[in-house]
Amino acid sequence: MQSTIFETLNFIIREIRLNDITPYHQMQGNIRVMQYADGKAYTLAENQADLNKVIAHYTEANNQFWVWAVERKSDKAFVGTCALVGDSKGTYEIGFRFLEQYWKLGYGKEVCNSLIDYAFCQEEVSSIIAYVDIRNIGSVKILDQSKLGFVKESYNEEFKSTDRYYAMEIIDTTEIVHQQDNISSH
Repeated sequence: MQSTIFETLNFIIREIRLNDITPYHQMQGNIRVMQYADGKAYTLAENQADLNKVIAHYTEANNQFWVWAVERKSDKAFVGTCALVGDSKGTYEIGFRFLEQYWKLGYGKEVCNSLIDYAFCQEEVSSIIAYVDIRNIGSVKILDQSKLGFVKESYNEEFKSTDRYYAMEIIDTTEIVHQQDNISSH
């Protein structure tokens, strides 16, 4: 089983492990971290069940639900998670979440842009999207500075909030080259 998924300058993005439960629970059990995600903090029992479910996804055939640990290289600290969640059309939503003590340190921007780069290297990914509640100012700033382009704001009926939507698609450059060849040969 592969543990390291990819690395950034300062972080190792790796599979989550059962022994990550303490910092995972500190993150998922903090209402300030979770307020714009699920809107509630989770109990230790709920987080243990969720962690087991995330780990079980790693071995599922045709898995399109990937949540990984973000580990700081300098001290091996678990600082958060990042995710790629796909659909049958090759569109993958990115996500990231950090323990509160690691907010406002530039970690989100580094992880977000590296996650986008990693995703576009995967054969099945044709586009990447991200959604963020406009009240989540830190994540809005990260996505505004990311490689994704801002598309629109719209009301999210499920969460009763206004979300910003970001996206980027892969352009098939071989098709463009063939089109240019056809144009220049006429």
